[in-house]
Amino acid sequence: MERRVILAIVLMLLVALLPSIFFPPKKPTDGRTVGQSDSARAARQQPATPELPVTPPRQEPSVSPTATARQSSRVRPSDTVWVTSSLYRLGFTNQGGQLVWAELREYRSFAPGDSAQQVQLVPAGRPFLAHQFVAGSDTAALADWTFTPSARELHVGTSPATLGFTADRGGARVTLSYTFSPDDYRFDVQGAVSGLGSSGAVLVLGMGDGLRSVEADSADDYRHYAVVTAAAKTQSQSFNSLDPGEVVRLNGPYQWVGIKSKYFLVAALTVEENQSQFGGAVAVGGPRSGKMGTRAGVALTLPVPQTGGFRYGVYAGPLEHRRLARIGHRLDDANPYGGFIRGIIHPVSVFVVNIMVWMHERLHLAYGWVLVFFGVLVRIILWPLNQKAMESGLRMQAVAPLIKETQDRYKGDPERLQKEMMRIYKEHKVNPFGGCLPMLLPMPVLFALFFVFANTIEFRGVPFLWLPDLSRHDPLYIIPVVMGLSMFGLSKVGQMGVPPNPQAKMMLYFLPIMMTVLFFSFASGLNLYYAVSNIFSIPQQYLIARRRLREQGARKPGTS
Repeated sequence: MERRVILAIVLMLLVALLPSIFFPPKKPTDGRTVGQSDSARAARQQPATPELPVTPPRQEPSVSPTATARQSSRVRPSDTVWVTSSLYRLGFTNQGGQLVWAELREYRSFAPGDSAQQVQLVPAGRPFLAHQFVAGSDTAALADWTFTPSARELHVGTSPATLGFTADRGGARVTLSYTFSPDDYRFDVQGAVSGLGSSGAVLVLGMGDGLRSVEADSADDYRHYAVVTAAAKTQSQSFNSLDPGEVVRLNGPYQWVGIKSKYFLVAALTVEENQSQFGGAVAVGGPRSGKMGTRAGVALTLPVPQTGGFRYGVYAGPLEHRRLARIGHRLDDANPYGGFIRGIIHPVSVFVVNIMVWMHERLHLAYGWVLVFFGVLVRIILWPLNQKAMESGLRMQAVAPLIKETQDRYKGDPERLQKEMMRIYKEHKVNPFGGCLPMLLPMPVLFALFFVFANTIEFRGVPFLWLPDLSRHDPLYIIPVVMGLSMFGLSKVGQMGVPPNPQAKMMLYFLPIMMTVLFFSFASGLNLYYAVSNIFSIPQQYLIARRRLREQGARKPGTS
């Protein structure tokens, strides 16, 4: 996919730059360690932190609704406590107080066989929030403990609600308390442990080994599976980068550690913002049925003081930028835009998303119409700059004979030629590069939209006209063909009155065909925006072309 993005960027830069070149007259770590030796060095740096368990995830078949049903039958209803609100439905088993079900009620699953059920993130038989305490040489895995819940069912209404679990074994006692918010996907975990020793302990928190895929294109979803961590900066470790059984230790401290898919995130985060509470984490590559890495066991450590108390937060919900930004902790950085050009694209993408969401919410426009109006709006804003660029091209064309004469006269004296060329540019107010910048200005928006449609949950599953999903390609390939035709029309009109140029003629036909084929697999929303932008630019190109033809007629001998 990244190779296709690079190719798209190169081709779009060619679309922007080549007309201005051909048409005028010529010349005129945050501490990541892999392997045993590095692990030993990390252990020396953090002697108080025990080695995290590195047992690879056990082999299981890929998750399906049938497997999910089998999970429900394995965990008896009486053993699962259900927590419901208008946003979510969570299930906690009394075996260790683990999270075995995370249903997001505002999002629909597109996984084959789900029959449009609501999104459920926990894979069958692979729960989240597996607590394990290490105190000296003793280890207590709470998955083997049977807890007594404070309620069998909990409804979160207009105010926060708390669910408690208590368990006793061999003189040790553990309590877990989950506090849920009615209007957010975050909940807080507070616990206490006693009887495991007097020197304090370390909590090893298992985050599972990946999310359940709920997308129609599961392969594309798996490409986004990653472990994300936040220390001084946010880092991502792709599941695809981990070989089966490979152990990668991620040395903290961290503000939060999570696992993500294309549109969803489950993360453990510190209670206080800007507090690095988690000592470290480990990721273990899981088994593969093909080339795609779909699983990686993730665990992290949290020091437990001698008092036995500990706290952390959990987010289990959508990668919705505005919601994550409100939570803080730089959690919105879990879904960065831009890939290898993130520094440029991310702020543009966030700006573009905020504008389109505002138009959708305040103007009550469907997202498809938002894209149409946004494409027109961008071209209106850039109209004056494009006008200047096109007028610069006209002036360049007007002085072309003088430039050619100067080049012939001083071809043996480069220094004098440069001075004379600069004098001509200054006297005739010609900027040889004046046409480039305005043509390049729309490109960051176009690149940003590529990543927006690839990662922004607001566009997930949104239909428009015949398009079933703006975030996926057009199954009928109508909109990329329209985009290619609009590009051809824009270039054709732009060549009116331009001296014949074989290279320009080749680009007229070649680039639209290449871009159309390339955009077949891109999001239909991106194609829609680009087509609208091209179509709305044609009238301006036509007006400039008419002016070019009039000025050419005025310069002919014998014309007035």
